[in-house]
Amino acid sequence: MAEFVRAQIFGTTFEITSRYTDLQPVGMGAFGLVCSAKDQLTSQAVAIKKIMKPFSTPVLSKRTYRELKLLKHLRHENIISLSDIFISPLEDIYFVTELLGTDLHRLLTSRPLEKQFIQYFLYQILRGLKYVHSAGVVHRDLKPSNILVNENCDLKICDFGLARIQDPQMTGYVSTRYYRAPEIMLTWQKYDVEVDIWSAGCIFAEMLEGKPLFPGKDHVNQFSIITELLGTPPDDVIQTICSENTLRFVQSLPKRERIPLANKFKNAEPQSRSRQMIARHTSTHKT
Repeated sequence: MAEFVRAQIFGTTFEITSRYTDLQPVGMGAFGLVCSAKDQLTSQAVAIKKIMKPFSTPVLSKRTYRELKLLKHLRHENIISLSDIFISPLEDIYFVTELLGTDLHRLLTSRPLEKQFIQYFLYQILRGLKYVHSAGVVHRDLKPSNILVNENCDLKICDFGLARIQDPQMTGYVSTRYYRAPEIMLTWQKYDVEVDIWSAGCIFAEMLEGKPLFPGKDHVNQFSIITELLGTPPDDVIQTICSENTLRFVQSLPKRERIPLANKFKNAEPQSRSRQMIARHTSTHKT
């Protein structure tokens, strides 16, 4: 039986096997805490994510199981890799993964990104998504804080707790608002991998502009900001909305025309592939 040791991180107890030492706090989220540690077996630095009370509710149990199952099977250069997992005597679950130095959110809030880094990061994001989507998986919560980066600018997508195997009927409430696709926001349940591409486009725009593209205060304000840039959705798309309340809300909005993206992203080089890619993503999306 493995020997466990305790340490206080973020005011909570980390109860880990003696294989891992030198714990240091890294970050915290709604569903878990992360610290760095040294793996005595490999002498490598690792990240340890504590899933608190994973069996306390059916929702948390499903989320933990989904993330574990996907991390066990997904193997790609741009996807975080799982190296170990254990359950503590207190019945918390710990995921051990490779350690990267920072995340894209921290980078974006610390300094403007140079164009070559923006293009390289976008390439890696889309490369990772292509692999995930080819496995029939939708991430559903892609955002800068779920994109890890190391000192060599290698990028890895993490946090698959909300990811799902693609299904015709998907639950509606997922992803952080700024990066949430309209079909999720408007409670369309029939959505697919395009919601991740929408999130990637929002992240790309944030890398270009240094601020969120659609910083909505709530769902209503979020959708209004989207239509200010991309215009009113066509009638055939509006008619696919299932919720009567949502349909009335969308139909009550003033008609708006799409703003040319060349006007919005004036700092992007006209000849670059970057602005062309934003245009392609937004023009082919449902809005």
